[in-house]
Amino acid sequence: MKYRKLGNTGLEVSALSFGASSLGSVFHQTDDHESVRTVHAAIDAGINYIDVSPYYGLNKAETVLGKAVGQLPRDKFLLSSKAGRYGQDSFDFSGARIFSSVEESLARLHTDYLDILFLHDIEFVPARIILEEAVPALHKLKEQGKIRFCGISGLPLQLFETLLPQIEADAILSYCHYSLNDNSLLNLLPLLNQRGVGLVNASPLSMGLLSTRETADWHPASRELKLVCRKAAEYCAAQGADIAKLAIQYSTEHEDIPTTLVSTANPDNIIKNAAWTDEPLDRVLLKEVLGILEPFHNDTWVSGRPEYNGQLALGEGSGTV
Repeated sequence: MKYRKLGNTGLEVSALSFGASSLGSVFHQTDDHESVRTVHAAIDAGINYIDVSPYYGLNKAETVLGKAVGQLPRDKFLLSSKAGRYGQDSFDFSGARIFSSVEESLARLHTDYLDILFLHDIEFVPARIILEEAVPALHKLKEQGKIRFCGISGLPLQLFETLLPQIEADAILSYCHYSLNDNSLLNLLPLLNQRGVGLVNASPLSMGLLSTRETADWHPASRELKLVCRKAAEYCAAQGADIAKLAIQYSTEHEDIPTTLVSTANPDNIIKNAAWTDEPLDRVLLKEVLGILEPFHNDTWVSGRPEYNGQLALGEGSGTV
């Protein structure tokens, strides 16, 4: 397992990290005992960073993760959680709620501090609330020692371009923008490097797009993007390869992408995912798959308020919903 520095935080994170959303049964029903074993298997495989949120499974993911990490020495892992989003359409970024949210997360996770706290999916609320309420709360929590570092998360890259110059943030969490079908996250690297902001990349499988299985009905991608990703996955399968392996290797290989989150509640899967990061990437297959995906390269979808979605919010992007 490779380890890389996370911005100016001084933290060294594993190239592959563990996203605990699956522990909340957000994709399918999971067994809590197997979920605990998955977390322990991840740590044993060299993964040292775990991310979670109260939103995942309506507190279930944090609760199950707390059972797992409560059995481990605290210095064996880095832990981040989030605040501000608590349901599909439930957002509260007030200072008071962020303070209480952190206390609740710490209790569920059986720890005295978080290594990182992210504001969760901030593109759904006006920037004023983030700038005047939420960010000052993060800085106060750092002063209190409840969190070591803080940051913001969301889907639209324009969100980070707009807000990072206005705030002091240690890290960001971005998803679905550094994967086989979309590497537009690279455009954000100059700003992150200039400000010393750490980068957490998530969802190398683009929330299930890169799979031979039928994409979930709730997935916001366009029909065309879903079809081309399925075509790429089926091409890999026809070559005797797994697109998940190619995707994870692609996302974890780039030296300027410190860490990539994957989520599973199956211990065998996380062991396999971690092992893939040490295996050579099939360059021929990669070139062929990127060629299949090229017609919809960097295609994305609307998330949140129009000011963070550029022309997509006007219905001009091929991936709009």
